[in-house]
Amino acid sequence: MSDAAIHPSAVVEAGAVLGANVRVGPFCYIGPEVEVGDGTTFGTHCSVTGPTRIGRDNRFIGHCAVGGEPQDKKHRGERVQLEIGDRNTFREYVTLNRGTASGGGITRIGDDNWLLAYTHIAHDCTVGNHCVFSNNATLAGHVTVGDHVILSGFAGVHQFCRIGAHAFIGMGAFVNGDVPPFVMVAQEGYGRPRGINAEGLKRRGFDAERIAMIKRAYRALYVSGTSLDEARVKLVELAEGSEDVRALLAFIESGERPLVR
Repeated sequence: MSDAAIHPSAVVEAGAVLGANVRVGPFCYIGPEVEVGDGTTFGTHCSVTGPTRIGRDNRFIGHCAVGGEPQDKKHRGERVQLEIGDRNTFREYVTLNRGTASGGGITRIGDDNWLLAYTHIAHDCTVGNHCVFSNNATLAGHVTVGDHVILSGFAGVHQFCRIGAHAFIGMGAFVNGDVPPFVMVAQEGYGRPRGINAEGLKRRGFDAERIAMIKRAYRALYVSGTSLDEARVKLVELAEGSEDVRALLAFIESGERPLVR
């Protein structure tokens, strides 16, 4: 606990490991199997139970529940974990659960993510880097989210689904299938594809040629009216000249759940 600043009302159990310049605010609880990296801060009323490992320079604004048991009836107290990377921001009432023994035993969150109020990450999820989850966005168990993904407010993702890199999930959309990289999903009952996330790609430095090729791949997959097998043939052709299309095709080929269509 060297150089950590702990409010007198906070409880830090023996066995917790706090790095340099960690700040623990009023009425927080840090459990005995928790490791916190340098420069991480906890606002008021945060609870962290373990086994949980938290990286450097994370911000937990207040009332966050971190490392809780998985919300899974099959859980019988097995040793399961939560791992959080560096420089993430967790706003008010965010909940982050540990993994399950049957699901790999670990929930992972990467670096530089921004999780707004009331967002929930369930057991065995994997979240990449540079993602934004708006208020009340929710991941059920075993969801995988790539880098630079945006989940708008009140979006929900069904268990075992995958969200590809640079995808955008619109406000209130419910996702019950895999969302390929670059694709936008909008609310209509369950979420349906509505083009590519062109504006987000521009902000991340994708040039017009790359975006045009991704649009061609999207049209082949969703607009052409062909079957998925026929669309795959076209994507294979497009992939010869585009690393982005190759990534999209690899995502499709590696999935176990159906794509959103």
